Amino acid sequence: MILPSQRALFDMPDEICYLNCAYMGPLMRHVTAAGQAGLARKARPWEVTPADFFATTNAGRRAFAALLGPPATEDDVAIVSSASYGMATAARNLPLASGQRVLVLEGEFPSTILTWRERAREAGAELVRLPRPDDGDWTRVVLEAIDARTAVAALPALHWLDGGTLDLAAIRGRLREVGAALALDVTQSLGAQPIDLAALDPDFLVAAAYKWLLGPYSIGFLYVAPRWHEGRPLEHSWYAREGSENFGGLIDYPERFQPGARRFDMGEPSNFALLPAAVAAIDQILAWGVANIADTAGALADEIVRRGEALGFSAAPPSRRARHYVGLRAARPLPDRLSERLAADQIYVSVRGGQTLRVTPHVYNTSDDVDRLFEGLQRVMGGG
Repeated sequence: MILPSQRALFDMPDEICYLNCAYMGPLMRHVTAAGQAGLARKARPWEVTPADFFATTNAGRRAFAALLGPPATEDDVAIVSSASYGMATAARNLPLASGQRVLVLEGEFPSTILTWRERAREAGAELVRLPRPDDGDWTRVVLEAIDARTAVAALPALHWLDGGTLDLAAIRGRLREVGAALALDVTQSLGAQPIDLAALDPDFLVAAAYKWLLGPYSIGFLYVAPRWHEGRPLEHSWYAREGSENFGGLIDYPERFQPGARRFDMGEPSNFALLPAAVAAIDQILAWGVANIADTAGALADEIVRRGEALGFSAAPPSRRARHYVGLRAARPLPDRLSERLAADQIYVSVRGGQTLRVTPHVYNTSDDVDRLFEGLQRVMGGG
């Protein structure tokens, strides 16, 4: 179902044409209010009880688990600061030995490449950067690379540069055949693209909140499959230990952890400003329905592709790009400072990889924004 414009929920003036959710999602008014209310609590700390520390994080766990759907529960969710924190947790726990391989995509976001490059060096393993396919079929490239040497595939649901998709269910099946693990960064897809967690069965899955989850910066969520609940956290904080609800017993320094994935929380996870904002945003996404968000953004994305092709751009076919995510590739290098020149007209998109214009609409956009984008492109490209 295509949703009517939700722009009124956002602090987005009429003159702004924001088609750049993959860069940073805007906060809704009530999400900002939730964060401000949480921050204001710090002004009156005598009103914050020990129980509040745990109520805040548990609300975040429940919201994220609901977004993932079965079989996720709040016990499978850790509160993290970023995609890199979640990926580092996966790298610390997934077995990797000398001579084995970690598969990543060429041009993938640095949080994944840098994390696994260091882990591979430590283990004497090989980081294999799978080359971008000319036909856009990332799934084929990944499947062909998986063999008995593969220990981990560290992948996204879509390529952040242009929205090229992967059939993660098929990839997971092949990884299972060789006994390899799957670590996912779904920052650019979760909240705008439905997910079948049961079919994917990732070992670890992380999403930063500040893009398609329409939440604040510096907060995110990590799903940890139950088989890894006894793993090693990056930090050792009082909060993650059994009985930490009893502030009077903290100096007992318990050995046992809190249940489930809580041991993997970042330090100070009970952020009274960021977590309430993130929960409010996820609650709204659930109310809209992820499938409806995908339909709404997808209809605009289809229009953007059609208009882009008429202007000389190319895009991946629908079967190989995410519905909500468009990478318009130019036949020649784009004009210098294209995104800045569009921004001067209050039209906001991203340039990635030199020749790709990344356009990422959401439920606050309409066809009027698409018209403004192409009017701006014709001005800049014509004079380019």
